[in-house]
Amino acid sequence: MTGLNEDSATAAQTPSKTRRDLPLSPYLTAAAGGTPSHPPVWFMRQAGRSLPEYRAVRADHAMLDACFNPELVCEITLQPVRRHRVDAAILFSDIVVPLKAAGIDLDIVPDVGPVIANPVRTTADVAALPRLEPGQVEAVSAAVRLLVAELGQTPLIGFAGAPFTLASYLVEGGPSRHHQRTKALLLGDPQTWHALMTALTDITIAFLRAQLDAGVDALQLFDSWAGALSLADYRSAVLPHSTRIFEEFAGAGVPMTHFGVGTAELLGAMGEAGATVVGVDWRTPLHVAAARVDSGKALQGNLDPAVLLAGWPVVESEVRRIVAEGRRAVADGAAGHIFNLGHGVLPDTDPAVLTDAVALVHSL
Repeated sequence: MTGLNEDSATAAQTPSKTRRDLPLSPYLTAAAGGTPSHPPVWFMRQAGRSLPEYRAVRADHAMLDACFNPELVCEITLQPVRRHRVDAAILFSDIVVPLKAAGIDLDIVPDVGPVIANPVRTTADVAALPRLEPGQVEAVSAAVRLLVAELGQTPLIGFAGAPFTLASYLVEGGPSRHHQRTKALLLGDPQTWHALMTALTDITIAFLRAQLDAGVDALQLFDSWAGALSLADYRSAVLPHSTRIFEEFAGAGVPMTHFGVGTAELLGAMGEAGATVVGVDWRTPLHVAAARVDSGKALQGNLDPAVLLAGWPVVESEVRRIVAEGRRAVADGAAGHIFNLGHGVLPDTDPAVLTDAVALVHSL
């Protein structure tokens, strides 16, 4: 399915503990604070339901089955690179993959999301959580090795869900609008909460380490639901654990991005956690984000995904605006700007619009 040749297949069997030499990558250049040859662009959820080729692959494979099939992971990850010519690939996976791999009983239910069979709500529940061993995500490592052999000069971003977002799914038992059980545990039983976050931080580090050892060129930590918290609660209950993750990989020599939705008031604290790039959702202008995040960090974002459904004149205008705001943010102290959405590609997005948006960003 991936069109691997014999040399690529052989290379894919050999773990890579050193970074690839990608000196011309606009994405890596911008993330490191350099001047790229053109504005780099990739999209969160670029490998997904907006692509007909993705839907064709997934027709016979459940989501989690696909995530543990190296050939399928490789094929799906490559699809947007082939079609859109984006400047980075992001590993096709899901934030609950390491939980599933560790042995937690969960499933991704279509049109619902992750559903946990036995929610984690007590000290005993936390004590019973399993650890993640490298061999349990060997399928993911194998997919990374396949991709490194296939991608050439296009960097590969590995990722994981942040401990708070994973905790929210585990405590709530599935997706939640208000995260009420999560907040109740966080506020009402801090000792159990921090034990849960410590366990999930260990799992997240193990998952990212497996990807890094297999050869990914960058890391991104998705704290999708951190915006549900106040700044004070984020600092006391979440920031120390996210910081430990970034400290673990500080010497790895790869860009690390920290992203969440609805995190305008948290951007400064999220920047403090240790990432080199801070993702910004569509609610906060990039130059405003630059003032909230310590100088020396690059910014990523932040086109509203819904804009892509509004017709090309609107898309063109908004893409130009975001690129201009990114330049202003760099002038105001940001180390660089990576064009992206303020969240993931929506399923109804016309892939041709994404392709045209990439070409427009590159032309600017």
